[in-house]
Amino acid sequence: MDVEGLKKYSALHPKPAGLTLQYGTAGFRSKAQQLEHVMFRMGMLAALRSRATGATIGVMVTASHNPEEDNGVKLVDPLGEMLHPSWEEYATQLANAEDQELQKIVTEICQKAAVNQQKDASVFIGRDTRPSSKELSQAVIDGISVLGGQYHDYGLVTTPQLHYVVCCQNTQGQYGKPTLEGYYQKLSKAFTELIKKSLSSGEAQRQLKIDCANGIGALKLAEMETYFPKEVQIQVYNDGTKEKLNHLCGADFVKVHQKPPKGLDMKPNESCCSFDGDADRIVYYYKDTAGHFHLIDGDKIATLISIFLKELLAKVGQTLKMAVVQTAYANGSSTRYLEETVQVPVYCVKTGVKHLHHKAQEFDVGIYFEANGHGTVLFSKAAENTIRQLAKEEKDDAKREAAKVLENMIDLINQTVGDAISDMLVIEAILALKGLTLQQWDALYTDFPSRLLKVQVADRQVIDTTDAERRAVTPPGLQEKIDALVKKYKLSRAFVRPSGTEDVVRVYAEADTQENADALAHEVSLAVYHLAGGKGAPPQPI
Repeated sequence: MDVEGLKKYSALHPKPAGLTLQYGTAGFRSKAQQLEHVMFRMGMLAALRSRATGATIGVMVTASHNPEEDNGVKLVDPLGEMLHPSWEEYATQLANAEDQELQKIVTEICQKAAVNQQKDASVFIGRDTRPSSKELSQAVIDGISVLGGQYHDYGLVTTPQLHYVVCCQNTQGQYGKPTLEGYYQKLSKAFTELIKKSLSSGEAQRQLKIDCANGIGALKLAEMETYFPKEVQIQVYNDGTKEKLNHLCGADFVKVHQKPPKGLDMKPNESCCSFDGDADRIVYYYKDTAGHFHLIDGDKIATLISIFLKELLAKVGQTLKMAVVQTAYANGSSTRYLEETVQVPVYCVKTGVKHLHHKAQEFDVGIYFEANGHGTVLFSKAAENTIRQLAKEEKDDAKREAAKVLENMIDLINQTVGDAISDMLVIEAILALKGLTLQQWDALYTDFPSRLLKVQVADRQVIDTTDAERRAVTPPGLQEKIDALVKKYKLSRAFVRPSGTEDVVRVYAEADTQENADALAHEVSLAVYHLAGGKGAPPQPI
């Protein structure tokens, strides 16, 4: 380690006095001006992780759906997955170390994680369109360089594209070419093959309005335009040329507010969707002829994909184990429909994509989506090999054709992480092949009315949970109170969990009517306020 270089660069990216940050569900996130030292140190950590794994590591500078003045950093492990949990602790230690402790902390990490400092280090870097991202990206480069690592700066990319190129690089091209062109070619080839069948049957041109949250998704869709089949017409809104990133638009805004984004003119029954700021989430929606807004969120996306893949697996005669992974936020109606009607096993895990991804890896075909629209499908290596072999060698025409559709789905899905562009193409292909409208898709089941609230507390850590965050263990008496409240309403459930990013407790409630869901959410909020040390005025009725 270049000790003098470390002192010099550390002085260029000093840690603000008294600032402590916690590694959240997907890295660090805060006001952009507070993050320069974090970026520098995450560049260092990526170089160390690269040496420990003998593989290329990714660093993505983004704060996803947060406001434009925020920023953040996500680290990408060798197969395009999120940073291994054991290294999250090292990330937190390094981010919060005082400047003079840096050398000592790096040495400790090397000892604990058996990092060979003589090995080569390779890091891929990407960033979103925030004004602060370029400068923060340079701080990452400084961190890699100070430890003698090599880097490749991809510049402006979506988060899923960085995950994709990292995976391609570390699988020696088996997953694809580690370039943006390789990404566009792979997706467009698979999509064109899939949609060819529906278009040859005289299906009308598919039209879709896309809200890109004034983020990176708009730039990347423009780059991809030449690869798109002419039969699909997309119109991009909120492309970042006029308004601020994520301001009154984007997947998170649409999901939370249950209304269309600013700047997108919706006509009745038009297909519309929204990406988030770094294009790893997607939600669909439409307005009916009476002017009512209908949201089609991650739960319904998972359901559509499950139905389609289950039918194909039945056609090829394979008994591959398929399952859907959800969190406690999944609407109870979706869980019931998947288990009882589609007859697919459903598993519930803690909130956070890393937990869903990990569980989905246990199955031949693991489908996971958070209600917020972040999700993907994972195929085990054995399942993928079986499907590709059937597509090539199966004698029965119908089985071979079904296997070819599955093979193209495998190529179209970004299995490293939720990807708004990839997921959009998957959804459009399924709707075209099944001849479904958005209205028919939406009508598969009706969501139970729900309400999500947050309660300001002095310390969110007083809430401890179990059963995939569906039951509160502490403070004493809280779960008993929630159970009593739930009994008052039909088809109801409620749970509370500490936020991963702010000092609030999140409250979720479902019931048979919106009025009852609102009332239950409010009563549970009051219970949290009184038993978990609420701050400020008590929660008011909705």
